[in-house]
Amino acid sequence: MDLANLVPVPVLLPLLAAGVTLGLARRPGAQRVVSASTLALNAALALVLCLAADRMGPIVLWVGNWPDGTGIVLVADRLSALMVLVSSIVTALVVIFPSRRDIADSAEGAPVSVFHPTFLVLTAGVANAFLAGDLFNLFVGFEILLFASYVLIMLGATKERVRAGSTYVVVSVVSSTLFLLAISIVYGATGTVSFAQLPERLAALDPGLQLTIQLLLLVVFGIKAAVFPLQAWLPDSYPTAPASVTAVFAGLLTKVGVFAIIRLQTILFPESPLTDLLLVAAILTMLLGILGALAQGEIKRLLSFTLVSHIGYMLLGVALGTEAGLAGAIFYIVHHILVQTALFIVVGLIERVGGSTSLSRLGGLAAVPLLAALYLVPALNLGGIPPFSGFIGKVALIDGALETGSPLALLAVIAGVATSLLTLIAVIRVWQRAFWQDRAESEERKLSLRVLPRIWVVAASALVGITVSLTVLAGPLTDYASRAAHDIRDGAYHVAVEEAQP
Repeated sequence: MDLANLVPVPVLLPLLAAGVTLGLARRPGAQRVVSASTLALNAALALVLCLAADRMGPIVLWVGNWPDGTGIVLVADRLSALMVLVSSIVTALVVIFPSRRDIADSAEGAPVSVFHPTFLVLTAGVANAFLAGDLFNLFVGFEILLFASYVLIMLGATKERVRAGSTYVVVSVVSSTLFLLAISIVYGATGTVSFAQLPERLAALDPGLQLTIQLLLLVVFGIKAAVFPLQAWLPDSYPTAPASVTAVFAGLLTKVGVFAIIRLQTILFPESPLTDLLLVAAILTMLLGILGALAQGEIKRLLSFTLVSHIGYMLLGVALGTEAGLAGAIFYIVHHILVQTALFIVVGLIERVGGSTSLSRLGGLAAVPLLAALYLVPALNLGGIPPFSGFIGKVALIDGALETGSPLALLAVIAGVATSLLTLIAVIRVWQRAFWQDRAESEERKLSLRVLPRIWVVAASALVGITVSLTVLAGPLTDYASRAAHDIRDGAYHVAVEEAQP
């Protein structure tokens, strides 16, 4: 079988399963089985694509086989195949968690039966964005996942969710409008939106117009990735959603924005004049994000601010403009997707066991040793404690910055080290207050994992176990990331798309 025919499957399979789960609206157990099975199959297919792309180079499918390259093109290179694989693993584990209590938050009449169909549509949008071979299909991927996220973030229709969701929707609509405007300008100026054709045609434009297009797209993707100063919407939007929704949003959605920035900076504008601007943005994103985290007294908000700060590490790797920096960014994206998702899932378990995520109301959770371990392992990983993958990823990025040697790169190294130490302080503060301090007398209750479904504990343990496995697999993953970075920079993407064109 032609492997190119597998490329659209990670998009089509969840969409088909969404229709099936919608027909099972009155059978939530069956919905969960269909969703988890579909996403597990997606992960297996993504692994096949990942291995094939690593062995054979980018796998390209021109949908519809239209002549002259006028159709939609999907491309599974090393980077996009890896992103689809990691996102499929995460969504397959997280989809197990939603329950009526988690989604509806005691709201009567909440349409919880739409969770699984909407969640599957969101995963299809994420996969489409990763596999997109042109700007317009990337826009379509963003819109699919955003429309699904609008539903997910407001499920339960509580006052807090509606208020936070409204902010999220407004920001998303503004960024999508700007994205469509940018696509219109690009197509009007070059006559194409294909990633393979745009570099040559953009280079022929007036430098002022090139800079305008690049800045406009950076603003669009910066909003979606929550890069400073475009990040203010995130800490107010994510914490109010159900735990399973927040976990996927935190783990995946911002990384789609970072992925788009990588495509922009390495394929469309490989000789970018904006590297210094990106380095400044990376430094400020790291520092201001983590300072915001230290000021929080609620775990979900604290983790939302750490999410913002660690986007800065990924942006640093892209901004360096070197193969080593890009490889470090790719490694760190994989690490952060898994670790951040695991932490938000564990916080959901903490909320069910302890009755709150407010640090002023928690305490004594160390009496539940497995829950304590499930929090501590990814927390230390996020803080960059050796030998975890967080330490390995940060060292790779710091090495790339030191290799560059510019004053801004050296300042970014200092900011990265400071952010790592402050992250460790933030997560240990949660550990000390939620797990070690005595519970307030008024809040005394029996703490036990028995209040959780067994499948939740198993799935959370599996997710945390995968984050630990990144340490064992750090060598192969680092090598893969280096090959992915080399592919992007040596033009393999363009050659593969042009050769596959009908």
